[in-house]
Amino acid sequence: MSERDRAPEPEQAPLRPRNALSAVLLALACLLVPFGTLAAWAAHGLTDTGRYVRAMAPLAADPDVQRAVADAIGDGIMREAGHKLDTGPPRGTVGPFVHDAVRSFTRTEAFRTGWDVANQAVHDAVLRALRDDGSRAAAVTVDLAPVVARVKRQLADDHVPFAHRIPVLHARVPVLPADDVDRLRKGYHVLDTAAFWLPLAAAVCAAAGVALAVCRRRAVIALGLGTALGGGLLVLAVAIGRRLTLADLPDTLHRPAAGAVYDALTATLLTVSWLLFSFGLTVALGSWLTGRYGPRLASRRRARASAAPGADPAPEPTRSRA
Repeated sequence: MSERDRAPEPEQAPLRPRNALSAVLLALACLLVPFGTLAAWAAHGLTDTGRYVRAMAPLAADPDVQRAVADAIGDGIMREAGHKLDTGPPRGTVGPFVHDAVRSFTRTEAFRTGWDVANQAVHDAVLRALRDDGSRAAAVTVDLAPVVARVKRQLADDHVPFAHRIPVLHARVPVLPADDVDRLRKGYHVLDTAAFWLPLAAAVCAAAGVALAVCRRRAVIALGLGTALGGGLLVLAVAIGRRLTLADLPDTLHRPAAGAVYDALTATLLTVSWLLFSFGLTVALGSWLTGRYGPRLASRRRARASAAPGADPAPEPTRSRA
């Protein structure tokens, strides 16, 4: 074997571990991107009370949600008044009127006010229980007095008769049992930590992988495709999670309302997932087009510059004859 054939070996040998390390870092970055996005959404997107209330506010006008809330309130009224209705009109006669009255109420402005206040109260109570590490895990309950007071004020402003006579009772409604609070508290702290470290680790791995790559253009293309794949997997995970969540509900009549709530909560995650998919494909396509057509365009420019005719020399001034 000639010396010409042996010369490239010592130069190319050190490049193999470098490429392998770059590939590992890029693969790790692409793997951390969807998990970091999911952790950030769960730890920050769902724990912001104002954002949660704004996301849930449009559901007050959703017909499926109104029907589910009306059925729940109507059943509660009939259950509480059951002992009185036993000696009065039949439950089958009074029940439809009660449910119709509650459904009419769900289409009023007072219901939308109570919906927002109730969601804010429930979210504050759950979040306070998850963040309180000093106390034992206890069942989360919500006092309905502020909700009833806001609804009463709204009804009075709408000049509803006898609205001022509605009693504001301090009734505490259970939201989460103690066992679920303890389990969710541990998961909340894990997500809170992962929401900070996973995106940071993904960024560091991506930068290091591109910097170590021998061909950085290929590394950027691989990183873009991996990011797009992670975004696509998140979109698929949201769809599968919706199907599994609705399938576990025992009441098939309220599944449309649960689906509307699920869509409202995951709207931000779905938007970010599509952004990751689009951004990854754009970066990969841009890097590929630049590598494929960039050198050709540069060589054409150089050829045009070298083929351009030189400027004619300036004519010498003629001397006048004496």
